[in-house]
Amino acid sequence: MHFLENIFEQGIWSSRLIILLAVVFGLLGAFILFAIASFDIYNTMLYVINTYATHAHPEHFHEEVVGGIIGAVDLYLIGVVMIIFSFGLYELFISEIDPAKDRDGHENQLLAVHSLDQLKDKISKVIVMVLVVGFFQKVGHTVFTGALELLYLALSITAVAVGLYFLSKVGHHE
Repeated sequence: MHFLENIFEQGIWSSRLIILLAVVFGLLGAFILFAIASFDIYNTMLYVINTYATHAHPEHFHEEVVGGIIGAVDLYLIGVVMIIFSFGLYELFISEIDPAKDRDGHENQLLAVHSLDQLKDKISKVIVMVLVVGFFQKVGHTVFTGALELLYLALSITAVAVGLYFLSKVGHHE
């Protein structure tokens, strides 16, 4: 009976390796997002160069350039979420990442994850930043026609600032 129990427990323990699929494909997703974001910035750069080369200045030129760059930043941030997710899952379920340690064996705290709650906190902070970037991208393309709309804009920016302030306090025990 002890022999069967050991085999069963070894099988259960080995089943954690299915996490490698999430790790590998999470990293692939991050690479894809980084490539797309870089391509978007490259296209924005070409647009700027071509616009200035023709001495034309389209009506919404600045908004289009800023929108293209902010959109790329958004993709980069989502790629960072995928990297944090992949590293965290690997460290939680498979093994510590030895190259992430310095010469003295101290762990790099940027991607270090020791619990699911810590992984969730790191990912949620980056997701909030993605939402903030998306918010400002939308605001950049919005046309405000009245004082009430500008008041709503000011209130929404204040709400974002307050939210970011409290988010920065999460996890800090002083």
